[in-house]
Amino acid sequence: MRNSLRFKVALFFSALTIALLIAQALGVKTLAEAQEEKLITALIRDDMASVIKSDEVNPSLLPPFDAQMNGYVSGTGKRRVSLPATVRSLSDGTHEIIIEGREIHVAIAPLGAARLYRIYDFNVYEKHFKDVINDLMAGTGVFALLTIWLSFGLSGLLVRQVAGFARQVKDLRLGESAPIQPGKYDETELVELVQAFNDYHRRMADMIEREKEFTGNVSHELRTPLTTITTSCELLGQDTAIVGKSRARLRQIERAADNMRELANALLNLAREDTARDVESVALAAVIETSLTPFAHKIEENGLKIINEVGQDLWVLANRSALAIVLSNLIDNAVRHTGRGSLRFRYTHGWLYIQDTGPGISADALPHVFDRFYQAKSQRTSTSGVGIGLSIVNKICDRYGWLIQIGSEPGAGTCVSLRLPSARRIEPYANLPSS
Repeated sequence: MRNSLRFKVALFFSALTIALLIAQALGVKTLAEAQEEKLITALIRDDMASVIKSDEVNPSLLPPFDAQMNGYVSGTGKRRVSLPATVRSLSDGTHEIIIEGREIHVAIAPLGAARLYRIYDFNVYEKHFKDVINDLMAGTGVFALLTIWLSFGLSGLLVRQVAGFARQVKDLRLGESAPIQPGKYDETELVELVQAFNDYHRRMADMIEREKEFTGNVSHELRTPLTTITTSCELLGQDTAIVGKSRARLRQIERAADNMRELANALLNLAREDTARDVESVALAAVIETSLTPFAHKIEENGLKIINEVGQDLWVLANRSALAIVLSNLIDNAVRHTGRGSLRFRYTHGWLYIQDTGPGISADALPHVFDRFYQAKSQRTSTSGVGIGLSIVNKICDRYGWLIQIGSEPGAGTCVSLRLPSARRIEPYANLPSS
């Protein structure tokens, strides 16, 4: 999942600010607790010094003597607290003990032959201090939520020009040459990005224009001789002196010219942007038979048996010219590499299977069969193509959303699986009652 730039900026600022707020709150809490202890210690020290001095000046001010504690016990609060016997074993100084679930400070100091125990209860003060600390932490949480809201708002201001640039690029069609005006943006980095994009877009537009001119010229230069060949074949077909094998050769030339015309049209369509929508209901068996026709002589020479199990009533949704190119390339590969075997066509659950009994493809070559100009070594035949047939097939399948898979084992043949969506063909007058 990709997150937007605004989300990332907001997340970064939110996380950084919240981390700083938490660190600040914890620092303030730690510092306050340390100052609290210092304050309590200072209060106890001053109070003990004052009490001892007063008792020395006026012994009548001494608190009651506690025989169990072997000392004088006094308290600063109105509530009387009984010290446990374990306090007697404590050393001189200030100690924190828990009595009846309350934290009590006990200061112990020598007083003549006895000891002075003075009890300090700061629970009210400490409770108020903890309430202040809790309010501070709660305020930190509120500020954290406010930070998230502000971060998303500020991040929108920071990336607004990037988002606007993205919208302009999205709305800009590939064939348009009008550049994006960098004057609309005030960030230096974004202006550089706009200029770099304009340069790239201009070069792409020039390249597309050159390709359009090239394909148009090729189309014109191909169609002219193909039209001449077709016209000549039609005229020669009217000559009654041409019979037998000569007439069969003439029909092959005419079909080859037609196939070349369809190939040129299909390749030109592939160069256009919206050809993926040019689909129609196509009789699959008829396209297979038409694609087999140019290879009839080679099939007969190799002694191949053609098994076409595709029903005559099966129709698929496809571009007729593109499907013819795909089948012609697949048949060409199968015929060139298969001898004295069979070539089988069948259609099951939306998949067209083309299976031959050739030598198969090695495991190391199988992943590269769709690579441009790649040619796997074959011991079956000395003739080979230029290595672009399956590359063209793969490009066509990508254009029209057809899935293609090739499975093969050396010595066991090759099976090509082509995913073609089926279509229902409504026969005329099919629903009329018979008379």
